[in-house]
Amino acid sequence: MKRTLTALLLALPLCAAAQNPIIRDQFTADPTARVFNNKVYLYPSHDIVPPADFARKDWFCMADYHVFSSENLTDWTDHGMIVSQEQVPWGNPNGYSMWAPDCVYKNGKYYFYFPNGPKSGRGFAIGVAVSDRPEGPFRLEQEPIKGVSGIDPCVLVDNDGSAYIYWSGMGIRGGKLKDNMLELDGELKEMKMPRREGMPEMPPMMVGGEQMEGLPEGFKEGPFAFRRGDWYYLTFPWVRGDTSNGKNPTETLAYAMSKSPLGPWDFKGIIMAEHANHCWTNHHSLVEYKGQWYLFYHHNDFSPRDDKRRSVCIEKVSFNSDGTIQEVKPTMRGVGINQATEKIEIDRYSAASADVTTALIDTVNTFRSYQATLPKKGSWLCYKDVDFSGLTDGYLVVGANAADNTEFCIREKSAKGKILARIKMTVKSEMTRPGMPTPFRRDQSNQWLTLTATLDYTPQGITDLVITNEGDAAVSFDWVQFKNRPNYFTPVAKGAAPIPPDEQGFIRRWRMMEPTAVDVRSNIIFTDSWLRNKFADELANLPKQQKKAKWYNLDSETYNMKLFRFAEKYGKQTYGSFYWVETTVIVTAEELQDIRLAVGSNGASMWWIDGEEVLLLEGDRRMVEDDGMSRRLTLKPGSHVLRGAVINGPGLADMCVRFIDEKGNPVKNFKLDLTK
Repeated sequence: MKRTLTALLLALPLCAAAQNPIIRDQFTADPTARVFNNKVYLYPSHDIVPPADFARKDWFCMADYHVFSSENLTDWTDHGMIVSQEQVPWGNPNGYSMWAPDCVYKNGKYYFYFPNGPKSGRGFAIGVAVSDRPEGPFRLEQEPIKGVSGIDPCVLVDNDGSAYIYWSGMGIRGGKLKDNMLELDGELKEMKMPRREGMPEMPPMMVGGEQMEGLPEGFKEGPFAFRRGDWYYLTFPWVRGDTSNGKNPTETLAYAMSKSPLGPWDFKGIIMAEHANHCWTNHHSLVEYKGQWYLFYHHNDFSPRDDKRRSVCIEKVSFNSDGTIQEVKPTMRGVGINQATEKIEIDRYSAASADVTTALIDTVNTFRSYQATLPKKGSWLCYKDVDFSGLTDGYLVVGANAADNTEFCIREKSAKGKILARIKMTVKSEMTRPGMPTPFRRDQSNQWLTLTATLDYTPQGITDLVITNEGDAAVSFDWVQFKNRPNYFTPVAKGAAPIPPDEQGFIRRWRMMEPTAVDVRSNIIFTDSWLRNKFADELANLPKQQKKAKWYNLDSETYNMKLFRFAEKYGKQTYGSFYWVETTVIVTAEELQDIRLAVGSNGASMWWIDGEEVLLLEGDRRMVEDDGMSRRLTLKPGSHVLRGAVINGPGLADMCVRFIDEKGNPVKNFKLDLTK
C-alpha cells in the first residue's frame, strides 16, 4: 500500500527575486533544479531552526521538502510542502535529516528521491515518492531502495531511457536503476561498515552499485550527474584543503568527466571555489534552460553567523570548447531579467565602486535582506538587466535610508550615463512640518524612507541602472521600483468634436496650464482677502503666462479632475502649486436660466464665467461634491468661457465642477469645446 501526500491547495507566489538568494521567506539548501513542462522546478532541502527536542542546536536540521517553480528564474512560486518526516512510512519521524533530494521524470511519472534516517538502526536510506505532476501530490513508497545506504541521491535519465542513481555513502557510489525506478539493477554485495569511535561494531550491510573511480582524494558528498553532448559529468562538493592539525576547510564544487555514465571518471577541477565567508557546505545542481546553463547552489546569506541555515542562489555557467566547465564566481545579482515595474532589490548589485558596502537591514529578521551604502559623493553601484518595455507612463519609487541634504541620481548604463531621475533630500525640513504630506514616507523604524520622483527620462528595452551619490552624506538603498501611473487623463486631439458633460453633469474636458510653484506653508492663510489679492495678481499676469507656459487639452477619466496627478505626470510641483483651468461651454437651442455653478476643490479656488467672478471657495478645504455654489446664473445660447484657478498648500489638489438647477439636479443640455 502506498501513502499519498497532499500538497497545499494554493501555490504561493513569492516576491520577484532575480537577486541572490532567490527564496526569501524560508531557508533552502541543496538545490536540485529540473526542467519539466518548459518550467524550472526547484527541489531543495528545507533548513529550519532546531526545535527544542533536537539534540544538536549547531547542526543541520531539516524536517520536510517544498517545491518551487519559475518560468523566468525571477518569479518563484512555492507549491508547498510535498514530503515531511512524519509521513515517511520507514523513516524516523523525529530525525530532522531530510537532506539533499532529487526529482526526475520517466514512464509518465515524476520520481522524487530523498534521504532519511530509518526508524531503527544507524545510517541513512533513500526513499522514493511518485506523482503524476512535478509539484505533487506524491505517493510514498513503503520501503526505501534496497542496497542504497547513504545521502544526497541524484538520478540521471540517459538519452536511451536508462536511469542511474548516485549517492554519498563511503565515498560517492553509483548504480543502474531498474525500469520501475524503485530498485537497483544488479546484485547486492555484503560490505563491512566502518566502526565509529566510541560506537559498537555494526554488522555488515548489503550494498549495491559501485564506487566511482577517478575522483580526487578528500571528503566528497552531494553528487549531481548530468549529460551534455557525448560527455557525462559527475559534479560534487569536495574539501580540497588540509584537514590535519585541527583545520576545518570548507567545500568547493568540483567535477569529473567521462564517456560512460558510471565512469571511470577523469577529474577536471573546480566549478566554484570555497565561499569567502567560510560557509562550510555548498551543494548544487546544473541545468540547461532556454539555451543557457545555470548553476544552482547555496550560501548562508540570510544567516551569516550560522552556516547550517542556507539559501539558494543561481549563476550562469559557461563551457569551454572541449567540454570543460569555466569556474563560476558567486554574485549578489544572480540571474534573470527584472521588469522595471517589479520591486528590484538594488542592494544586490552587479558592480559597484570599491567603497560601497552591504549589510543586513535587520540582523534578527534576516529575510528583510540587505542594504547597500554609498558612503560619499562619487560612490556608485550598477544593477544589470532591467526591462523597461512595460513602463509607459512611469515614476520612480525608492526605498532608502538617507540624511538631510543627500542627493543622488538614477542613471542609465554608467556612472556618467543619462539621468532618469535626480532626488535631492530635504528630509528634516519636510518631516518636521506638522501635518505636511510629503513624497517621503518613513517606516516603523523611523529610518527607511519611501521616496517618489518623476522621471526625466525613460529608457527603452533592457538596460542597466546605476545609482550615483551626488551629495555630501552617505545614503543606503534597499530597493527601487518604477510604477505606471493610473490613466487619469486622455489627451484631446486638435479639432476634436465637442462633448456633453457626464451623466451626473460633471465637466470632464478642460484646457489646463502646467502649474506654477507658490510659497504656501499652510492653508490657514487662504482667507478671503489674501486669496482675492493672489488671484487678482495671477489673473493680471495670465496673458504673459499663456505665452510661455505649456497648456494641455485633457479629458478626465474621473468626475473629479486630479490636479496633483496632472502636476506629477508632467514633472511639476504637486504641493504649493497654482493651477489655471478653462473650458468653453456651448449653449445651443435655448438659454440656461437660473442655474448655479457647483464646485468642490481640495485647496482654495476662484471661478469666472466670461471674465466675471461667480464663486470663491476659501479656507482649508477637502474636495466635496457641490461644496460651494454660485449665485443664480443665466447662460444665453452661444459660447461661454468658464475659467478656474486652484491653489493648494501642503495638501493634494483636485476639483469637481458642474451646473445644477433650482432643484439641485445636474444640468446637462450643453457641450464642452476646446477649439473656441
